[in-house]
Amino acid sequence: MGLFSKLFGDKSDSDSSNIEIVAPLSGEIVNIEDVPDVVFAEKIVGDGIAIRPNGNQIVAPVEGTIGKIFETNHAFSIESDNGIELFVHFGIDTVELKGEGFKRLAEEGQKVKKGDPIIEFDLAFLEEKAKSTLTPVVISNMDEIKSLSKLSGHVTVGETPIMRIQK
Repeated sequence: MGLFSKLFGDKSDSDSSNIEIVAPLSGEIVNIEDVPDVVFAEKIVGDGIAIRPNGNQIVAPVEGTIGKIFETNHAFSIESDNGIELFVHFGIDTVELKGEGFKRLAEEGQKVKKGDPIIEFDLAFLEEKAKSTLTPVVISNMDEIKSLSKLSGHVTVGETPIMRIQK
């Protein structure tokens, strides 16, 4: 912590490693272990939470840079400005829909702020066609995380915290 942050009370002052992740979509938080896919449930790609969606848009859960957006627009990765690598994957087996029900609103490599729209989705269509609409939000660089606090309850897209991380 530098002299300037001490003098001017930089927000990241005493808890410079506390990072808050907000809901990338509206809905209800579900335990990652309850996702009907072993890759997520057993935390093979990372730890986090899942959301049972009730909206129509996925937004940036952190300020950062969009990494990969899958060709089928059902999932993307984002690296926060403070080095957290997140993976947001709408539903289970949604890749098999070949992009149907999804519309890309952002581009790979784009700098985004919390709440910036990334993907729009047709929830009614996806509830009918997908194996599950549970949407995992996982941290893929868990080896760099000291502690992870997962929150619960109903969340509002771009506003409600879903995880707090200490790096």
